[in-house]
Amino acid sequence: MAQNPTFAMWRRLAAKPGGKALFSAAMCLRVPYFRTVLPSVRELRPGRCEVTAPKWWGVHNHIGTFHAIAACNLAEIAMGMLAEATVPATHRWLPKGMTVEYVAKAETGLRAVAELPEIPEFGDEGVELPVPVTITDTSGKPVVTGTITIWVTRKK
Repeated sequence: MAQNPTFAMWRRLAAKPGGKALFSAAMCLRVPYFRTVLPSVRELRPGRCEVTAPKWWGVHNHIGTFHAIAACNLAEIAMGMLAEATVPATHRWLPKGMTVEYVAKAETGLRAVAELPEIPEFGDEGVELPVPVTITDTSGKPVVTGTITIWVTRKK
């Protein structure tokens, strides 16, 4: 499978001292809106991505918890990096929709895990791929669950 350049960069950097932080900073340069949650990519491989974000005043809502839309941003980061590691370089992906449930107050920093139960075959026909994402607080309690659906097609 032809490897996406983003995933190739992760593979080059992740094991080096400071490499994960450098990768996370580069990701935020490429997609500036992501930096609003100060994300840190912790794990990235085909079918799985884990990203954390600290609780800081820039993500607070009116009651001082992690804002729901900031949590959605974190979910999108996890999904996007999973897609970069999973979808071959011969294909492209686009977000198509997102459903989320806010299941508890997010009173700490958060950890988002996007994980596919199975990696599909990517062929000539477009495929709709639902990516489940679970966001937990620092104690491991789920605070947001959701699914982000992406549309994957072969590049022309």
